[in-house]
Amino acid sequence: MITLSINGLPLTVEPGTTLLEAARFLGIEIPTLCHMDGLTPYGACRLCVVEIGSAPNAKLVSSCTYPAQEGLKVRTGSARVVRARRMILELLLASCPQSKAIQDLASAHDVRRQRFRQEHETCILCGLCVRMCAEQMMAKAIGFRGRGERRSVGTPFDEPSEVCRLCGGCMYVCPACQLRCTFNEPEKAICGGCANLSAPCLEKPGFDDLMCYMAPCAACEIRKD
Repeated sequence: MITLSINGLPLTVEPGTTLLEAARFLGIEIPTLCHMDGLTPYGACRLCVVEIGSAPNAKLVSSCTYPAQEGLKVRTGSARVVRARRMILELLLASCPQSKAIQDLASAHDVRRQRFRQEHETCILCGLCVRMCAEQMMAKAIGFRGRGERRSVGTPFDEPSEVCRLCGGCMYVCPACQLRCTFNEPEKAICGGCANLSAPCLEKPGFDDLMCYMAPCAACEIRKD
């Protein structure tokens, strides 16, 4: 067994347990777009970043792929982690602002703007559809093609797949396809219509971690004013 601490809470887990699984066991919510129980962890979206180690050697890692280690100290709500998640959400909004899943996450994490060029892509390359097709449907009808900015998902040479059963599993798990957001004005990438109260504790001097891990934030003791 492996003993580690998450946000100061000691925890013992079995070898092979990821930091995301360990945090969820404690009831600590970590956002993610590319992770789904039953599929191989991929670490594409990077939203599940956590901070491990102690200053000045602390670093950010993706919790869905990083295994628990003996004596590891993990922080899931540090100011550094929150800043990183908000930046990642801005980049995702720049790529695919029509996704309701991304819009909801942006609202929940107090992202009110995105500062990057709008792309209006239809894919964020999370790999959920590829893994679903290969690991759950046992078809491998689709896969990744190309590299870098030319990377995409599809069938070889864009030819109709002979093994595809038209099950719709790829569309079911796709965060860019699920429940398209109706707010699509190009000059306003963020709707904010589903905005939740943001955590005021990180905005106060002396706090480098969230006071609690309730979702949405209840702002129970510290007020913005």
